[in-house]
Amino acid sequence: MATSRSSSSQPSSGAHAVSVGLGEGPGKARFVSEMFSRIAGRYDLMNGLMTFGMHHAWRRSAARETIPSPDGPGLDLATGTGDLALELGQIHRHRTIVGADFAHGMLTIAETKRRTEETGGRIRLVEADALALPFEARTFAFVTSAFLLRNLADLRQGLAEMRRVSRPGGRVVALEITQADLPGWAPLFRAYFHHVVPRVGALVGGDREAYTYLPQSVERFVTPPALSALMEEVGLRSVKYRRLGFGTVSIHTGIA
Repeated sequence: MATSRSSSSQPSSGAHAVSVGLGEGPGKARFVSEMFSRIAGRYDLMNGLMTFGMHHAWRRSAARETIPSPDGPGLDLATGTGDLALELGQIHRHRTIVGADFAHGMLTIAETKRRTEETGGRIRLVEADALALPFEARTFAFVTSAFLLRNLADLRQGLAEMRRVSRPGGRVVALEITQADLPGWAPLFRAYFHHVVPRVGALVGGDREAYTYLPQSVERFVTPPALSALMEEVGLRSVKYRRLGFGTVSIHTGIA
C-alpha cells in the first residue's frame, strides 16, 4: 500500500530524493525500487487516472509487436503489477511468460492478478534486476518492457541485457513515455504533466514525491531517435519506433 507523504512535511528531503532518482548508479536504483514498492497499492489507479485509461491500449499495442517471434518463452521486464505480462499471455497462449521486477511490492500485486486471470497459470513472476538478469543468453523469444527504460541507472546496460537474453530473431519491445512534440499540444501536456499529475499523485496516490519524479524523469530521458540509436549500438537491428497518445508515448522495436 502506498505510504502517504506530505510535500509540506518533508520538502527538502523529498526534493533531494527526487534528485537522486534522476541521477545514475546505485542511488537511483535504490530510489526507484523503494518508490515503486511504496506506490504499488495505487499504481494501477493512478495509471488509469493519468492516462484517462489509455495505458491499457498502449500495452496491447506493445504486446502485438512481439508477433512474430521464435519459439520459446517470453520475458516482460519491469512487469510491475503484471498488466503487460497478462496481455502477452492472451496473445501467446502456448508460451510461458516470465514477469521480472526488482520492486517486491509490485510483484505482490502482480501475483494476486496472476492467480485470478485466465492466462495466469502460464505466467511466472521473478524478482530480478534488469541490469543483471539471472537468465542465460538467448533464453527468450521476445523481451518487452513498459515504462522501464527511463528508470534504469544505466540505460545502455539495460538494453544490452535485453539483447543478451533474446534468441536470434527475437523481438525487443519497449513502451516508454516521451516528451510530446506536437505543436500546440506539447506545452499543454507539459503543464498537465508537471503541475496536475504531482497534485493528483499526492491526493490520490498518497505520494507527491513519486509523481514529481515521473515528469522530471521523462524530461531528462533520451529522445525516441536517440533511443533507437542506442538500441542499434547494443546489437539490435531493424530498429523502429512509433508514437501513440498524441506523441506522449513511443513503442520501440528491434530484432536480436
